[in-house]
Amino acid sequence: MITLTFVQPDDSRTQIQASSGANLMEVAVAHGIDGILADCGGNLVCGTCHVVVPERFQALLPEQSDMERDMLDCVPFPQPYTRLCCQITLEAAHDGLELQIPLVQR
Repeated sequence: MITLTFVQPDDSRTQIQASSGANLMEVAVAHGIDGILADCGGNLVCGTCHVVVPERFQALLPEQSDMERDMLDCVPFPQPYTRLCCQITLEAAHDGLELQIPLVQR
């Protein structure tokens, strides 16, 4: 199992367990993570599942596609390490991943 921690804007944390091969957005929605709206259901057209991934975890993530980069240009107040969690398939190497929920998604 992979342990993930979602950090809310008020610094409260929710830790969940997920399986390798699972889609990060689907896992967050299934666990009721506040701030992961996922309005488009993971179709890469809304940006409401964006999260900020701390720099130390960036090397563990797949490279962004052109479509993801284009969508991230449209999210409110994108940050250097903003990603769409619908584009991340979890792997064993992601164990311990921390994801910050942007204030603007609430």
